[in-house]
Amino acid sequence: MNSVSGITLRGVKAVAVEVEVEITGGLFNISVVGLPDAAVREARERVRAALRSVGIMLRGRVAINLAPADVPKEGALLDLAIAVGIACVQGGIKVKRPSLFIGELALDGRLRKVRGAVPAAFLAREMGWDLYLPEENAEEVSLVENVSAWRVKSLGDLFAHLKGDIELARVEHCEAEYDPPQADPDFSDIKGQAVAKRALEIAAAGHHNLLLVGSPGSGKTLLARALKGILPPLSDEELMEVLLLRSTVGVKASAIRERPFRSVHHTASAVAICGGGSTLRPGEISLASRGVLFLDEFPEFTRDVLEALRQPLEDGQITVSRASGTVVYPAKVLMIAACNPCPCGFAGDPVEHCSCSPSALDRYRRRLSGPILDRIDLHISIPRLLPEELVSLEGKCGESSSVVAERVRTAREIQVNRWSEYGINSNSEIPERLLRRKVLLKPEVKNFLLQALNRVRLSGRGLSRVLKVSRTIADLSASDDIKLEHVAEALSYREGEALSWMKI
Repeated sequence: MNSVSGITLRGVKAVAVEVEVEITGGLFNISVVGLPDAAVREARERVRAALRSVGIMLRGRVAINLAPADVPKEGALLDLAIAVGIACVQGGIKVKRPSLFIGELALDGRLRKVRGAVPAAFLAREMGWDLYLPEENAEEVSLVENVSAWRVKSLGDLFAHLKGDIELARVEHCEAEYDPPQADPDFSDIKGQAVAKRALEIAAAGHHNLLLVGSPGSGKTLLARALKGILPPLSDEELMEVLLLRSTVGVKASAIRERPFRSVHHTASAVAICGGGSTLRPGEISLASRGVLFLDEFPEFTRDVLEALRQPLEDGQITVSRASGTVVYPAKVLMIAACNPCPCGFAGDPVEHCSCSPSALDRYRRRLSGPILDRIDLHISIPRLLPEELVSLEGKCGESSSVVAERVRTAREIQVNRWSEYGINSNSEIPERLLRRKVLLKPEVKNFLLQALNRVRLSGRGLSRVLKVSRTIADLSASDDIKLEHVAEALSYREGEALSWMKI
């Protein structure tokens, strides 16, 4: 059996690629077969120069086969594996046990960082193989348990290690630490907006989607960015999922257990947000999984982008199908959407007069379809601040983010303990079968909800989301039962002033 393998990426998973090398006589030529892309074909020159730097001169016809032959190979991940495969045939190098080699080669033999190191570590652990990777990738791989991995600085060091002349440094496992992020802005620095702050707390505690509607300058973006400071840290399971996604696209994790926060401009395409492309990379909604996806100027996104969000917001994952294959990415995202009530931004404003024509209002509001609004749990109106509030500079404005974050963390722990046996981490993920069976309501609460539904138009999905938000509000107040005031508050966020502005 050939002991030299590299990897290629299919979605967030690493696929083992066996490197087979044959060298015969004749004029010098290197050919690579097995569906390589341009980056893999260009590896021929990088590998030849790197091997020359360690004294291995290539001669004759070199044929390199990357198996399985029907899986597309992309990127510079295979440079090191190809170099080791050639050295085993011509340079007297022996690989004693099955191993994965990943890394991009410089012309002088140095190894450069590559994306996909964490998926490679998961594959190596699953197969029981050794893993050799660049020094710069060691930090992220060290967070994966039970992996036999070695740090490689250069091709010469690797060959010396395989010959037994030196011993490469192993990648030791280390626990991911959590340093609470500095809230910027802090809740106590935001003037007024008590209702919006409460909605952000509920959204963070239960991982619920949120829509902020208000005039320009009312503080929608400021509030959305303040959410980052109250989110609970990633659990071990969530951390591995986030690491896989970040490693797949080559994004460095600056704060390991800090939840992702992705802010997307409204000119982004459906592929950029949902994922895909020729190499099937994850999009923004997947990179924000277990964290926040912030969409400012929500109605300005193209209609195909908004409608493409419907399935992942409902299912917590997104299936991307292209001619080159089909992959499934996680998309357990907390979406924060912000928008103005009309094109000019002043519809319903008590001070400024709206200058939009009825037809302009109609076109603007039709950009947000009913199904999209139905998938957003909390709809919040952001009122204009009074002049006295705007000019007040002294003192704090309510609780700090650290105080709110502690309540959120406690509520999330309650949810994890309640739903862990079902593989659920937050109330927003409760499936319908569990919602009807486990979220119980007292008779007086059922009667109140029935009266409210006779007044308010809610779909079956809308009612489910009201119950999930009610469960989160009860958890924030450390209540085992969902009480009438919890349901009333959840309903107020569902059919309040904010959503009425968006109606036609």
